[in-house]
Amino acid sequence: MQEYILHNDEFVAISQPILTAHNRGFKYGDGLFETMRMCNGKLQFAGQHADRLHAGMKALKMDGSTLLDEYFLKQKTAELCKKNKLKENVRFRLSVYRDGDGLYTPNSNKSGYVLEAGPLPDNHYELNKRGLIIDVYDEITKPVNKLSNYKTTNSLLYVMAGLYKKQHRLDDAFILNQSGFLCESISSNVFVVYDKKIYTPALSEGCVAGVMRAVVMNMCRINDIEVVEAQINPEILKAAEEVFVTNAISGIRWVMGYGRKRYFNEMTKLLSVKLNLL
Repeated sequence: MQEYILHNDEFVAISQPILTAHNRGFKYGDGLFETMRMCNGKLQFAGQHADRLHAGMKALKMDGSTLLDEYFLKQKTAELCKKNKLKENVRFRLSVYRDGDGLYTPNSNKSGYVLEAGPLPDNHYELNKRGLIIDVYDEITKPVNKLSNYKTTNSLLYVMAGLYKKQHRLDDAFILNQSGFLCESISSNVFVVYDKKIYTPALSEGCVAGVMRAVVMNMCRINDIEVVEAQINPEILKAAEEVFVTNAISGIRWVMGYGRKRYFNEMTKLLSVKLNLL
């Protein structure tokens, strides 16, 4: 069966070229993206994704952010599902790029987009049965600046961390910020359970402002579970009771081991159940 993507409101066969060598996303990483999930035919947390997309485009000084709102996300993901005959559980990636010529200095701030979709096996957020094995990647650190909280297409740091993960046969790797404090993992936000409190790196530490991160933090507050945004020394990983990571596709995943340290997952199980009740 032929698969399609949406490119600037037009369906294009996935096997057909859509971007030229002049594309600024390709040449300069001049863009950003959102990964989203549909469960049982409903796009999850569409409003939060739209808000982050709007804020990211504004930070990158791209035009057209008001058009890519919650209605746009719901409408276009539904259209692509119908075209590809996808069922109710789907993963999406929306890539937005600055659509203009120029060298480092663009001659236009007009934006273009590509929307991709692929099937997911489950209709809910499945907690991993086997805990993740992780380590800290410290060969390159993440700078903290006004773009750090957005998912830009300039992703070489995550690629290099991914190569480190693969080389050391890990399930994930934690990334440090420029000051040596915990920032995030390759594709997720990080939470640490210590002394009956949940800690997560503050946005001021340079982590991506994850949609699932915000959902989990709000869920904790509703259920009177104390969650603290903080500057976190990676040494806490040696003393923590639990560690888990979150993203929009997988929901919550628990970490089993860091070096010789092993973790529990009682809080993670509780939060995973509550997430699926939302």
